[in-house]
Amino acid sequence: MNRDEIIELAAGYALGALAVEDRARFEALLAGGDAEARAALHDFEFTVAGLAAETAEVAPPAVRAALMARIDAENRARAPLTQVLSSARPAPARRSLWTVVTVGAMAAGIAAIGVGLAASTVYDRRISHLAQEQALLKQELGRQETLVTILKDPATLVVALSGLSPAPEAKARVLWHATAGGVLVAQGLPPAPEGKTYVLWAIAGKGAPVPAGVFAVDAKGVGSLRVAPLQSGEVLDAFAVTLEPAGGVPAPTGSMYLVGKL
Repeated sequence: MNRDEIIELAAGYALGALAVEDRARFEALLAGGDAEARAALHDFEFTVAGLAAETAEVAPPAVRAALMARIDAENRARAPLTQVLSSARPAPARRSLWTVVTVGAMAAGIAAIGVGLAASTVYDRRISHLAQEQALLKQELGRQETLVTILKDPATLVVALSGLSPAPEAKARVLWHATAGGVLVAQGLPPAPEGKTYVLWAIAGKGAPVPAGVFAVDAKGVGSLRVAPLQSGEVLDAFAVTLEPAGGVPAPTGSMYLVGKL
């Protein structure tokens, strides 16, 4: 290790600015009793201590001029060697450390963004789920209010539907109000086969049956249906339930399971 490099290491060591590798190299010189390393460190430590204790007193112009001239001369003498060393040696570890810190900061930032997006997605899904629940609750509340209104009105009729040969044990009730519509509750019906559904029909006088809605039943044969009022305003005479193709049909085609007159 040449003198210029020793001086450079001594300066960095005195200032506490050496990278780990350079610090270990310089401390090895000190431990080995290298006279130049010890002398250079002593000079720089003395200089650092002097700078720390420096007052506001300005040095005489002649002293300042001589010092600046000496520094300039030393810099010019060391410049070629410094350039060679800079090209031969890898970049100081300080830059590597800065790169690691920068990359780490970028990675942390990207991770934070990722976590934020994930959290945002979870919250968005939760909000969407809550909105769906709210819509269902409003819908159920509307049905309950309609049912209460129907039950309170003296004009509401209770129509009993009895089971026919396909399901003789089945039965149903329709709470019916001419202007508010009604509610069907059925039980004892067999679950509809695949591709089939139950259809409620409203029959007025000698007119053709009008589809009043489709419904399914659970494993226990229980099902329900909200029934809208008839658009024609005709007075109903009976309700009936048949098994039809899924989606419903404009006119009855399947077997009749339930029937009841008003």
